[in-house]
Amino acid sequence: MTAGGYQTLDEELKRLKTIERPAVIAAISEARQHGDLSENAEYHAAKERQGWIEGRIAEIEDKIARAQIIDVSKLSGKQVKFGATVSVVDEDTEEEARYQIVGEHEADVKSGRISLSSPLSRAMIGKEVGEVVEVNTPGGVKAYEILKVEWV
Repeated sequence: MTAGGYQTLDEELKRLKTIERPAVIAAISEARQHGDLSENAEYHAAKERQGWIEGRIAEIEDKIARAQIIDVSKLSGKQVKFGATVSVVDEDTEEEARYQIVGEHEADVKSGRISLSSPLSRAMIGKEVGEVVEVNTPGGVKAYEILKVEWV
């Protein structure tokens, strides 16, 4: 994962442990004071939220423990690989796009970050500026020309 992806996960973990977890514990405690727990919707909702928070904490801790952090700013080269920011042009529509290749949990297409395992990333890995890659999409095969490879 990129250093930015690690930082985002670490911030979420801290927020869950310091803000969300204590808040849901307080909500459970307050709901208990309302009496019969079997028909207490507030209690059941808080317990469900607590289960989600604990599951998410465990998931993030596991990802962080197994993560290999890669500082993209120290990478270089002309070939597309993990961490690269790649500018491409759709050969049919002439529409340009810019994507950074990141780990799966960091992917967010709207922010221009695509997963290393995505079809477009897999097609671009190992390619250089000027090469054309073909990607199978639900709408058929799309061809993209690589315009620029950056290490930001």
